[in-house]
Amino acid sequence: MNRILPTVAVAVSALTACNGSTAGPSDPKQPPANSVSVAATAPGQQLEQLTVAAAGSMDGYSRDKYPHWISQGDNCNTREVVLKRDGEGVKTGNDCYPTSGTWTSPYDGATWTDPSDIDIDHMVPLANSWISGAKAWTNEQRQAFANDLTNPQLLAVTDNVNQSKSDKSPDRWRPPLKSYWCTYSTDWIKVKHHYKLTITTQEKEALKDMLNSC
Repeated sequence: MNRILPTVAVAVSALTACNGSTAGPSDPKQPPANSVSVAATAPGQQLEQLTVAAAGSMDGYSRDKYPHWISQGDNCNTREVVLKRDGEGVKTGNDCYPTSGTWTSPYDGATWTDPSDIDIDHMVPLANSWISGAKAWTNEQRQAFANDLTNPQLLAVTDNVNQSKSDKSPDRWRPPLKSYWCTYSTDWIKVKHHYKLTITTQEKEALKDMLNSC
């Protein structure tokens, strides 16, 4: 693995209640910075619109029922398109496979130069979609979900971090980089909202907690 210098983002809280510093007098006409509830935000509203239900059965699940990576034209498949989109200075051969470039994984801040060190993560894992509604879809619908380049469903990330995530929902796994929790929860909610997938009670509470970092 050709690992360059990991870049670690530091989340800085603006709430003095969190860092224990002493703040000056507040303007009584202005509400406290943390007075807006998560539910009042756009992602919070989408979260409240999701159906809460117990996870369904994994019976019948197979990744073969989510055909990927499909052709996206110009000799490129979905994986190669995401590698080009999410990398810096990416150059490709005639077969669209990257010959050079750098990729910084949003989950852990590590930067890579070898595309073999990069996995394309499904924000909402295929298995999670199966137990939250996709079991009833057609293979064509599942193919569209597995190759979605429009919604925030596909990300180029460090391979072993993606493997540790596996098919876990936010109540069981969160990105190591805490400064990414806001984006991660927002994108997870957006994908589930777009595809009308359900969430569990534990999943909803974890998403609310991560939205509090926004």
